[in-house]
Amino acid sequence: MMKTVKIAAAAVLAAGLVLTCAGCGVSGGGSETASLTASGGTHLNFSCYNYSNSMDPITNVNASWCFLRYGVGECLFRFDENTEVENALCDFYETEDYTTWVLHVREGVQFSNGNVVTPSVVKESLERVYTAEADGTGNSTPSQYVTFASMEADDEAGTVTLVCDNKTVNLPGILAYPWYAVVDTSVINSEVIGTGPYYVTAISENSTVDLAKNEYYWDGEVPYDTIRIYLTEDSSTKAMALKSGDVDLVENITTPSDLSELEDDPAYYVSTTAGVRLGNSYFNFNGILGNDALRKAILYAIDDQTMCDVTVGGMYTAGCAVLPSSLSYGYAQLTDTYAYDLDKAVRTLDEAGIVDTDGDGYREIDGQNINLNYLAYSSRNLDEFAQAVAISLEAIGIGCTVNVQDYDTALANQSAGNFDLITSNAIVVPTGDPTGFLGNWYSGNSESYGSYANDEYDVLYERLLAATDTEEQLSLIVEMQQILIDDAATLVHGYYNSTFASRADTVSGADITPMDYYWITTDIKPAG
Repeated sequence: MMKTVKIAAAAVLAAGLVLTCAGCGVSGGGSETASLTASGGTHLNFSCYNYSNSMDPITNVNASWCFLRYGVGECLFRFDENTEVENALCDFYETEDYTTWVLHVREGVQFSNGNVVTPSVVKESLERVYTAEADGTGNSTPSQYVTFASMEADDEAGTVTLVCDNKTVNLPGILAYPWYAVVDTSVINSEVIGTGPYYVTAISENSTVDLAKNEYYWDGEVPYDTIRIYLTEDSSTKAMALKSGDVDLVENITTPSDLSELEDDPAYYVSTTAGVRLGNSYFNFNGILGNDALRKAILYAIDDQTMCDVTVGGMYTAGCAVLPSSLSYGYAQLTDTYAYDLDKAVRTLDEAGIVDTDGDGYREIDGQNINLNYLAYSSRNLDEFAQAVAISLEAIGIGCTVNVQDYDTALANQSAGNFDLITSNAIVVPTGDPTGFLGNWYSGNSESYGSYANDEYDVLYERLLAATDTEEQLSLIVEMQQILIDDAATLVHGYYNSTFASRADTVSGADITPMDYYWITTDIKPAG
């Protein structure tokens, strides 16, 4: 099988760490963690995929997620286990028109270095992520979800007043997204400090991150004195480390046989949550995949059901829409316009004149063999999908080179448009509803996602942004999904199930939530 797929070696990681020690005087190594553990402090070993080499929210989307996932940072709001938004660093707010919002900053909250969280710092933190987007010093795109006409801080009243450029019904949900996490701007040029239950003490790039208890934490007891995060690319390696006792907790075991073994063994606790993640590949409309017939033929040629059930061993549920079938967004009303049909794939190409004229086995466009540049990263079985897609396309004469890269490198290439297809696995309700995610195909936002554009889709999206009636919102969302299907706007693989696995004798409370911005939380504690 692998003869038809060319896999590039993982690229050197693009972004260096912007973090040093967070308020502890330790800038490298693991000496503090080792000494605390030896002295009898509580300690957790956690293994996860290396999603980013940064925890600064301005760096890129995954850096902001790591800031929250590692328990280092927090937002003004957060999501509970039912994906409902709740107060966090903001303890109450008011708005009359969904345009002007007055947010009260919770009193008594301190950063992990002891500095007080004031409305002025919150304002500066929010402004910073927008400034970085505007001047190109960061790759995060907060304007995708909301833009502000003004921000004002009143430290005496304890409030931040945000005036949105447009009516924004779901501002609390938006401000729960990791891009908007609050950092201590007074030290941001040297270190990234948050308000979470833990802070960074040491980092070994691409290897480990050491954390320690935030003595100033505002929201209850912090259960561990120290935590070591092992950054592990391979799923089976994570499973092996859990079984050997080298780690206590792991995220997302994506090898079906390993996951099944852990689920069947009472020595381990496996927590699974389903339904809010889409596995897909974006098309670059600025390249050869701007050809409608070629995209449609690709969709006809891909047997997503077999790929989900067999290739990735049931880790995904197959589907045709960008919003998972488990969510209440009208999946049953949609039509799969390009359901798997190999004969139709071949016929679509032939009728469009995309044929093999020289008999070398590869079809051509404008006299050049088609050889798609397919970027993938190894998280959540995405590289397996890419390889399976490439094999399927080779069978109908479409060349495809799969390049497996680390996430930061793949993301940089995506932002630069250096791809024909690129894999993705993302939460589709990142702000508590799918509006923001559907904005990936809005022409005003879509440049980083392949530059898809459809005037009808844009009109519906703008209506959705302003809609307050739930029935109107649902109708618009259903119509938008069908447009994306009909346009062959993206290659949908299926809907992913996220997992945590822990050692039952050492850890309790290790439940993964649908909004997996939160991994290391105070709910995870020593067993017993």
